[in-house]
Amino acid sequence: MNRVAIDLGFIQIYWYSITMLCGVIFGGSLAYLELKRNKRDTKFYLDMIFYVIVFGFLGARLYYVLFNLDYYLENVGEILAIWNGGLAIHGAIIAGIITIFIYSKIHNKKKSEVIGYLDATTLGLILGQIIGRWGNFFNSEAHGGETTRAFLESIHIPDFIIKGMTIDGVVYHPTFLYESFLNLIGLIILLIVCRIKKVKVGMPLAVYLMWYAVVRFFIESMRTDSLMLGSLKMAQVISIFFFIIGIIIFIISKKYGINYNKESDKK
Repeated sequence: MNRVAIDLGFIQIYWYSITMLCGVIFGGSLAYLELKRNKRDTKFYLDMIFYVIVFGFLGARLYYVLFNLDYYLENVGEILAIWNGGLAIHGAIIAGIITIFIYSKIHNKKKSEVIGYLDATTLGLILGQIIGRWGNFFNSEAHGGETTRAFLESIHIPDFIIKGMTIDGVVYHPTFLYESFLNLIGLIILLIVCRIKKVKVGMPLAVYLMWYAVVRFFIESMRTDSLMLGSLKMAQVISIFFFIIGIIIFIISKKYGINYNKESDKK
């Protein structure tokens, strides 16, 4: 698998970087369209999203580096080499949520408004994840354990993916594809949830947290390159935490939340 998309001699542009950029552009655009559909302050979103993206990437990289600290202490020059992979989505989610709360606090946004922005952002986030996972494919990373070509063909995996997941003669499960597909289902669910007239602010966020928690817990059980916390896979630990938080947010939203769709408030 050729990781380089464009080689200009003096600079190389990697497929990983392209997929990350596409994830940001298309994900950010979907969140913007959702906010516009719901008649929320899109100018505030456009002012805020720059900081969310920057600190989201920093959080994703910091998370990954901290759980591979021994390696990066010996290879300090590679800490910024994100084109080689090494962006942890859980770090991005945590950093992004914190950034939205801090930025909104500075600009005196009400708590319900902040949650509303988070709800819309989950649509863009999960779309970004769907696209961004393909960066792992081009880097031949984040795959599962050994399997066979016959098995992958039996579940209709395209030939070019099978070839890409054949590393040093060994065929591996394309867990990046499994996660990307499951997140596509999650995106469809979120789009439906966001259009339910009486859905409450916070519910889309809760659904995202619970859906992705289940998806990632399952996918992580198959991966061979997990970030570890002792004998535990860190992504599975965080997934359990996210699922519990999602349930709590859903219950609170159902009991105390205002309508997510502003048009519903007028009826």
